[in-house]
Amino acid sequence: MEDDINLLDAHYRLRKVIGHGPGAVFRIVYNLLYADYLFCWFASTYAFVGVFAAKFLSVKSIVTIGGVDVARDRELQYGIWLGRIKSKLVRYVFHHATVILAVDPSLKEKAKALAAYDGSNIRYVPTGYDPEFWKPLNDKKRIVLTAARVRDRRTALVKGLDTLVEAAWKMPEVNFIVVGIDPHIAVTLRPPTNMEMLAPVDRRMLLPWYRNAKVYCQPSRHEGLSNALCEAMLCGCVPVATEVGGNPTAVGAEGFLVPSQNVDALIVALRKALSSPETFGEKARARIVSLFPKQKRESDLLHILGSFEELPEKAR
Repeated sequence: MEDDINLLDAHYRLRKVIGHGPGAVFRIVYNLLYADYLFCWFASTYAFVGVFAAKFLSVKSIVTIGGVDVARDRELQYGIWLGRIKSKLVRYVFHHATVILAVDPSLKEKAKALAAYDGSNIRYVPTGYDPEFWKPLNDKKRIVLTAARVRDRRTALVKGLDTLVEAAWKMPEVNFIVVGIDPHIAVTLRPPTNMEMLAPVDRRMLLPWYRNAKVYCQPSRHEGLSNALCEAMLCGCVPVATEVGGNPTAVGAEGFLVPSQNVDALIVALRKALSSPETFGEKARARIVSLFPKQKRESDLLHILGSFEELPEKAR
C-alpha cells in the first residue's frame, strides 16, 4: 500500500483516507466529491462505501485484491466472505468496480467463484519490487527466515507458523528466525530453543535479515503474492513455500514448493534448500527481477488510469 501511495502521489493530486469507523466512511464519501478516480486496497466494507459512492458520482473505481478479500476458511474463521452481510457488500464491489486488480491469477479465479460472476473487470497486475534496494550483500548463514506480521493466534495459523514450529522441533541443528510476531502470541506457539521469534520491525529493517538467511520459508495456509517472499528472493534467499495462492507464481522452478500443513515435506524441502548451491539464490533473485519489477506495476497502473479518459487538469 505504501508503494502504491508513493507511486500515485508522484503522478496525481492524491487524497489519502487511511483509518476505520464512521469517520473513515465520511472521509471516503466527502473526498469522492472532489475526485476523478477512486483507488482502494482490498475489497472490504470500506471499498463498498467507496465503490457505491463512486458509481453514484460517476467516478471510476479501482480496487486491488490481496488475498483475505477472496478467502472463506470456516475452520480458521478467516476471510471476509464468512460474514453474511459483509459478503454481500464485497460481492457488490466485485460486480460494480470499474477495475479489480488481482496481484496473482489465483485470486481472480477465487473472486469469480465467490462473487458468482464472469470476472470481466479483473486484471492481473502484480505488485512490484525495487531490486536496487532488495539485493544480497554478504555470505549467507545457515538460517531459515520467515517474516509475517502476526497479532493474533488466527493469523499465526493462516501464516502456517504452527507447521514451521513443528518442523523446527525436528531440525534442532538449524537456526530458525521469525520476524514480526507479537511476544504474547510467540509464547503460545511454544517454539524450540533453535527458533527465535522477534517483534515487528519496519519493512525496510528486514533487509539485513534477508541478506543473512540462506533460506526464506513461506509456510502459509492462505497467501496472495507475498511481499516478504519476493523481497527475500531478491536478496538471494532460496525459497521454500506452500503450494497456495501466489507462492507458486513467485517461486516457480527456482525453489521448493510443498503441500500446506505437511511437516515432513517441509522438512525435506528445507534441508534441500539449506544444502543447495549458491546459484539457487542467484536464480531466485533473477526470477523476481524479471517478473515483478517496480516499474511494471507503475506503468500498468498509469495505463489503466489513462485508459479511463484523458486526464482532467485537477488530476495532473
